[in-house]
Amino acid sequence: MPIFALFLLFFSAAMHATWNFLLKSAEEKYVAMGWQVILSGIFSLGALLCTGLPPRSMWFFVILSAGLEALYFILLCVAYSDHDFSLVYPIARGAAPALLVLWTMLFLHEPLTTGGYVGLALITGGIALNGATALFNNNSGWPHLRGILTALAVALVISIYTVVDGSAVKNGPALPYGLLMFVLVPLITTPYIARRYGWASFKQTWKQSKTYLLIGGILGSIAYLLALFAYTIAPLSYSGAIREVSAVMGAFLGWKFLKEGLGSVRVTSAVIVFVGVMAIAIFG
Repeated sequence: MPIFALFLLFFSAAMHATWNFLLKSAEEKYVAMGWQVILSGIFSLGALLCTGLPPRSMWFFVILSAGLEALYFILLCVAYSDHDFSLVYPIARGAAPALLVLWTMLFLHEPLTTGGYVGLALITGGIALNGATALFNNNSGWPHLRGILTALAVALVISIYTVVDGSAVKNGPALPYGLLMFVLVPLITTPYIARRYGWASFKQTWKQSKTYLLIGGILGSIAYLLALFAYTIAPLSYSGAIREVSAVMGAFLGWKFLKEGLGSVRVTSAVIVFVGVMAIAIFG
């Protein structure tokens, strides 16, 4: 893969993990998500006034991507409301590459090298190992599958919108495409969240977490724009997998700052995922 693409993807991963960490730290996660999406839309609208709209040929992809992104944010907040950040985030971000490879092979006809297959196998195995640490999270010993299933649903949405976005930016300008998508997403998420929690919750959350919300809104926008630029110069299947180094970062942040259990098993899984990412970077 091009070195510049790797650089973009690693920075994107770091910003994305931090954005999700800030979301998990908020008391009202749905409302905090709503604010971060709104702020991303405001920042993007200002930038869009300078860049101009993307070509009309990209508008269908923009609308489809915005709907999928809105669904992703809603599912993510459902997952974070009930389950560990260091469980949900690595599974959601780590299972997506396996699904993404399937879609890119079917619709984009991207071939994989032997190193690519090895790297993807390591990523999938590392994520499965990480998820195994949370199958039993209570004294009754019953497997707690709801969090894992929700995280897998998030992964499915991630894989689909990544294919949509990757297909679009390989045939048009990435910056105005991403900016317009960010402008549209809050038009879907805001009415949903406001109806469920009320506008008073928006006001209260802003007072409590204004700084975090502003940072999260900026990080979320920049992180995905960097990924879009990487998609234009590198194979989508590999780019999507490399970006999932954020799963390792997410597990670490949840353990270090949220006092969530990590343990030797999750440390091992994080190392396996990282090795898989590097295998794709070097041999893919």
